[in-house]
Amino acid sequence: MASALDTRICTLLGCRHPIVQTGMGWVSGANLTAATSAAGGFGILAAVTMDPDQLRRAVQAVKEATDAPFGVNFRADQPDLDERIRFVADEGVRLVSFAGAPAKDAIARLHDHGVLVMPTVGARRHAEKMLGWGVDAVIAQGGEGGGHTGTVPTSLLLPDVVDAVGADIPVLGAGGFHDGRGLVAALAYGADGIAMGTRFLLTAESRVPDAVKERYLVAKVTDTVVTEALDGAPQRVIRTDLVDRLIGSRAVSRLPRAVGNALAFRRLTGTSTRDLVTEGLAMRRNQDLTLSQLAMAANAPMLIKAALVDGHPEVGVLPTGQVTGLIDAIPSVADVVARIVAEAEATLARLEGGDGPTASGDSET
Repeated sequence: MASALDTRICTLLGCRHPIVQTGMGWVSGANLTAATSAAGGFGILAAVTMDPDQLRRAVQAVKEATDAPFGVNFRADQPDLDERIRFVADEGVRLVSFAGAPAKDAIARLHDHGVLVMPTVGARRHAEKMLGWGVDAVIAQGGEGGGHTGTVPTSLLLPDVVDAVGADIPVLGAGGFHDGRGLVAALAYGADGIAMGTRFLLTAESRVPDAVKERYLVAKVTDTVVTEALDGAPQRVIRTDLVDRLIGSRAVSRLPRAVGNALAFRRLTGTSTRDLVTEGLAMRRNQDLTLSQLAMAANAPMLIKAALVDGHPEVGVLPTGQVTGLIDAIPSVADVVARIVAEAEATLARLEGGDGPTASGDSET
């Protein structure tokens, strides 16, 4: 008899387990991505914060580390998206994920190159739109999720999206997942698996500095906040003194720093001033941003880099899901995946046989 864990997403992505590691900017490098795919999940390389040379090296590093399929995360309004699509297609990358809605023609171009497309959505209507445009799967991220997030809890959003599109394409649940019980809950809602960011950020293979990981471990589920002060869109982060200052400051006082950080981000990613302006205008048109929101959006990546790469959370921000309050250890990726699968199988057996509750705890991983 086929296992309940052998879902459509496993067939689509070519992975053994219905567990996806999301493409977290500055976090999901080649090491983490390769480790996830090698463990039987599906890793997604965060390429939004990479220049073309960095992307090339990262893709090659993943391919050298594992022959398992993996994906790459792009942003729909990147000015060099066409070149990036051609590159990942030539390299045999299985899937491109988008944090938001890719353009209809970008989906068509990826399909022309044989690459799968999977955006993240936060509302039923967005999932329906993406289905109409021909995407291959969607991630439905509830409000508990980290980084940019919506207001609808996963327990309401996920079954709503499944009802809307689940008969046609696989749906992954995101926001609040970290163990096997959560995977079974997602399957019960009709999803085909789960996608996790924070749980994979807090692993041995994550390149986030150890001291910063410890800051995540001590956070409680009530120590996060959703704010628009970072880039004009709701984003869940760990509450820090800096975040409180940003929330309490007026938008006009944030602009000088935002402009400076936007230029620094341009230098780091090799984006020309012309491309930065082109990208900004596209962001403003596609996302209906004001000029002040646009400057803030360009500022956010540098604030995140300061914490997650440079190791200075006091001057940066820490994107996170509320689930950080339930995680108390830094295991290997292989241990995370194996434990989730084992817990899910035990939970399914308990539901079938009526045994007692299945405990979960990261400290035993």
